[in-house]
Amino acid sequence: MALTNDFGPMDIYAQVEKTGIKGRHFTFVDDFTTEELENVFKTALMIEPFWRSRIPLLQGKVMCLQFFQPSTRTRFSMETAMHRLGGDVITESNPLVSSSAAKGESLYDSLRVTSQYANVIVLRHPDEGVIEVIEELGSDSAPVISGGYGDVTHPTQGLLDMYAVYRALGGDFTTMTVMIATPDLSRARSGQSFALGLAKMGARVIYSGTKGLETPQVVRDKLIAMNANFTEFNDLTLGEQEELIVDEGVDYVYLPGCSVKKGDPGRDDFLKKMAEYYFTAEGLQRIQEKTGRTVGISHSLPRNAGEFDFGIDNTAHQVYFKAIGFSIPLRMSLLANICGI
Repeated sequence: MALTNDFGPMDIYAQVEKTGIKGRHFTFVDDFTTEELENVFKTALMIEPFWRSRIPLLQGKVMCLQFFQPSTRTRFSMETAMHRLGGDVITESNPLVSSSAAKGESLYDSLRVTSQYANVIVLRHPDEGVIEVIEELGSDSAPVISGGYGDVTHPTQGLLDMYAVYRALGGDFTTMTVMIATPDLSRARSGQSFALGLAKMGARVIYSGTKGLETPQVVRDKLIAMNANFTEFNDLTLGEQEELIVDEGVDYVYLPGCSVKKGDPGRDDFLKKMAEYYFTAEGLQRIQEKTGRTVGISHSLPRNAGEFDFGIDNTAHQVYFKAIGFSIPLRMSLLANICGI
């Protein structure tokens, strides 16, 4: 280990200054460089001891949540993170009914108005076309953090999943092989955000999906542009997936849940296809006996019966509930770095 000029006691103010993302919009995980992502994680490590208490780094700052889609984990964790940082929260969780959007106000106008009230905005929207609105706004808006746009990007979830695997597997992404497994890669925005971040940091990504529902081109183009180490397989049986995990040295399997609403025929089709993605505790045990590795299983949540064996809950393979605890310090870090302290 070589000594560096900045060796000394940890200083969160210096760390946030070093990260250097104050005032930035956050639309895709790869909006940040590898160094910026690493510094977001280092800030989260420094904040972790306070995730159940309080560290008033953002006292006097206001976060506005504008959620055009339902949410539990993203909304609650962002609100909790801001409260833990000493800031205040204003929330609009049904804007098409109870905000001026119901009267026809454009998203562009809404965000410019909200920027007068808040230091940072977290936006969830079903249409990825909002990405163009954010680009048009530029610096005329408070920084906007995506809480999920359309079917393509959910960078705060992607960051959380990255931080969970960072903590679970020791922090060196270049040694990790992660599988993203789902019948529908085309609408797996949490899995695609996770994959983009993993690839950005040098991890190896293996996709397992079905023909006709492959990775969206916008994500594929980003992966190719960053010279990512990724492969996509389609229409594997569950047995073939288990063999792939063994043969390719997979450390961690991520299961993006079904994002299709109840009543949509696509939801029933998704759940029917889940038979070949139904990982079991017994199957993971077989993999462990062959490889000597405890393969982690995570899921974007919420989960439905039939997506995977809930018997995994009480095994060492389970990461999906453990990851929720990491969502608070990670999102505290993101807010502190984007708002500045």
